[in-house]
Amino acid sequence: MGVDDGMSVREMVAPGQSGTETSSQIYVSEEIRRRRRELHLSLEALATRSGVSRSMISKIERAEAVPSTVVLSRLAEALGVTFSRLMSPTTEREVLLIPARRQPVLRDDESGFLRRCLSPVLPGRGIDLVLNTLPPGGSTGEFTAHRPGVSEYIYILRGRLRAVIGDRTVVAETGDSLYFEADAGHAFTSLGKEPCEYILVIDPSRAR
Repeated sequence: MGVDDGMSVREMVAPGQSGTETSSQIYVSEEIRRRRRELHLSLEALATRSGVSRSMISKIERAEAVPSTVVLSRLAEALGVTFSRLMSPTTEREVLLIPARRQPVLRDDESGFLRRCLSPVLPGRGIDLVLNTLPPGGSTGEFTAHRPGVSEYIYILRGRLRAVIGDRTVVAETGDSLYFEADAGHAFTSLGKEPCEYILVIDPSRAR
């Protein structure tokens, strides 16, 4: 698998960065390193699995750079965990309120893509609930294909969204919902003059 050095990153601490974003990004760095070591993977091995360069992974683990959402999704897939699992710790509580200020947020400065994790990370349960916001004309870039059996659900809160899933393209508008099997590359673009805000659910419960 080819390794891409041209992926979007930014410095760990930037002007205007919220405390929630900073703490989430520090946790991401530590969790990627912990998961890699738990799986007895070298930096080179993880680079091969994920398609993310060794130098980029090293910078992320040292908290010198923050991965874009596409890069983080590639690393999560390679490490066998969900996106949210890399962004927040597991909790044992069955009733859990997550105040807005404590919800992990990942912002991609280059694309303007904002990703807020709404779901807790519970032992043995891997569903991700994410609030995504794309600026007008903004794109997520292509997410790597998940393992067979992983499904995604989308509900458009506002705006228009173009979804490219494998060789198919669909456009969803405010109030529309979308379901697809996520074992093909997929990318999303905000259409129109206003931001597109949508709820994303990733369900790996049938993953093989």
